[in-house]
Amino acid sequence: MNTTAPALTPTTRALAWCLHLLIVALLALAGGRAVVDGRPHAGAIVAVAVMCGLVYAAGPLLPRVRRSRRAAVWWLAAVEAAWLMLLVLSADGVWLAFPLYFLQLHLLPRRAGLAAVAATALAATGAFAAHQGSFSPAMAIGPALGAAVAVAVVWGYQALYRENEQRRRLIEELTATRADLAEAQHAAGVLAERERLAREIHDTLAQGLSSIQLLLSAAERTLPDSSGNAARYVTQARQAAADNLVEARRFVAALTPPALEGTTLTDALRRLCATTGARHRITVRFGVTGTAVPLPTAVEVALLRVAQSALANTVRHAHATSAEVTLCHLGDHVALDVVDDGVGFAPGRLPAPDPESGGFGLAAMRARLHDLGGALTVRSSPGQGTALTARLPLAASPVPPLAAPAGSPHANDPEDRP
Repeated sequence: MNTTAPALTPTTRALAWCLHLLIVALLALAGGRAVVDGRPHAGAIVAVAVMCGLVYAAGPLLPRVRRSRRAAVWWLAAVEAAWLMLLVLSADGVWLAFPLYFLQLHLLPRRAGLAAVAATALAATGAFAAHQGSFSPAMAIGPALGAAVAVAVVWGYQALYRENEQRRRLIEELTATRADLAEAQHAAGVLAERERLAREIHDTLAQGLSSIQLLLSAAERTLPDSSGNAARYVTQARQAAADNLVEARRFVAALTPPALEGTTLTDALRRLCATTGARHRITVRFGVTGTAVPLPTAVEVALLRVAQSALANTVRHAHATSAEVTLCHLGDHVALDVVDDGVGFAPGRLPAPDPESGGFGLAAMRARLHDLGGALTVRSSPGQGTALTARLPLAASPVPPLAAPAGSPHANDPEDRP
């Protein structure tokens, strides 16, 4: 059942007006024929036809009927009651059964609508037979055929409307995904450029300034004491090189990728677990195994994103009371384990990702890890919890920190190192 009526489009608005005109024409036909034929109850027929038209016109005009499904059902009941009164007085009222079918199928749930259509067809057939004074199977053909046509048209329209809504939502999802992908690609490009600039400055400018400072220090030590001016110039040049070396180091530090700026992956994961446990009714523990080594930025970001997605799935779907996140340093590999005691699922029987219900999390994790040469393993079964393992190789060793030259005031200052 649709709790709210579909929004009117130009096509549906035109169909609604056609239905209004059809009902008005049929009511006018019933009243006009009663007057022209001089029937005994012509005045009553005209009065009931006018009353039925006024009750019907109240529906589209009253805001409450347009907004409330319950009020619309009561309005439909009033229209049908007026129609039954007209049907008792005139056999011409049987023609109004056809537009009533559409109203019933549109406003009522599917089963209730079918029952109402069947009752309306029986009432039309019985009333027509009573006015004719006899019954034949041919009298039931018209109302039954009209009911079948109305059911086919309304159900077909509803199916097309649902399919159109699904396509609209899919297009919106694809548009949003496309925008997210473009943003992610832009962020990845900015991140790569920042890393490239940091490496270039580290390997060229900073190293060159460090060499200049070393050479000037050596020249200062070899100058004779009588060369005061030369010694002073060398000292000033060495100080300028030292100051610019400090600036170069700070510049390299400023170009560090922002995803994990100011913290380590271990600290970020520990904070994520604490935040998840504080915000949701779940106990999340974090641990580290193996000997910690500096990780490439891309690896750290990937593992942090996998942990965030996995814990989000645990909170949203697993109904778990506890979860455990473990960062494992395995020499040439690093792994992240996320284990929960939730309801579990059958990994081989997962539904396909859907724009309405989601289901893109595991696919996104696998794609992220695959781009870095890693893999995602999921072990689960109904009622047995879930264990997720993200594994990434460490192909490249990290760049060693830039050493400050001897005698520099920042030689032992870790904040000035990249």
